Amino acid sequence: MRELQQEIIESLKVKPEINPQEEVRNMVNFLKNYLRKHSFLEGFVLGISGGQDSTLAGKLAQMAIDELNDEDLMRQYKFYAVRLPYGTQSDAEDAVAAIEFMGAKDAMCVDIKTAVDATVNSIEAHGIMINDFNKGNMKARQRMIVQYAIAGEKNCAVIGTDHAAEALTGFYTKFGDGASDLVPLWRLNKRQGRQILEYLEAPDHLYTKVPTADLEEEKPLLPDEDALGVTYDEIDDYLEGKDISEEASEKIEGWYLKTRHKRHLPITIYDQFWK
Repeated sequence: MRELQQEIIESLKVKPEINPQEEVRNMVNFLKNYLRKHSFLEGFVLGISGGQDSTLAGKLAQMAIDELNDEDLMRQYKFYAVRLPYGTQSDAEDAVAAIEFMGAKDAMCVDIKTAVDATVNSIEAHGIMINDFNKGNMKARQRMIVQYAIAGEKNCAVIGTDHAAEALTGFYTKFGDGASDLVPLWRLNKRQGRQILEYLEAPDHLYTKVPTADLEEEKPLLPDEDALGVTYDEIDDYLEGKDISEEASEKIEGWYLKTRHKRHLPITIYDQFWK
């Protein structure tokens, strides 16, 4: 095994194989204990895209809320499943199906288009033109603004969907979908997330569909694997300590090294990171 590969696996706590039943119980308990420890909180908020990661995180969140409400009749915890389209979402039916699978009792849809476009127009009025990629990141950050606004009003914590394959490549928006209060999927790779959804009997089209962030208007539904230049199978094999091609290893490690800043807290003068 490559030296950096071993370092990454240890850092991200990835197991070479998992027991889906045990992982589900661990994650549900993690979510329940978080709310119990932070007694001022009354539930969770999560943005639902209709993709694998938010489908799994949302299902776990609703399971945790249901168990807490059964165990503590004096309180009524809530899970807010929030769809956050930019105008018309091309795969909106998947987001609806994901919410139905979760059994989410408190679901809503907040269109972020007006807010994003207003911000873009205000900036461009000063002669600073926003490119399509940058606007995509603005969409991700606006979605997190909405989630924290709801969480602030409802005394909730925001759940993130970051997992090992995403953390390794830095394939998320800093202070966008990379921002949250807790991340139950952290340490799982993409393959393991699918295994858990299969165990939970999720509709298979929600975890077999081609993963896409769908943030760029000039490249609608751009597959993650095309953007990364490497497949999730290769990333997952790498994270499980398996041998993959030298080309794929170098691509994965290149992403890991150049996205280090995303996995680090804001830099202070005492950090060696910036030097």
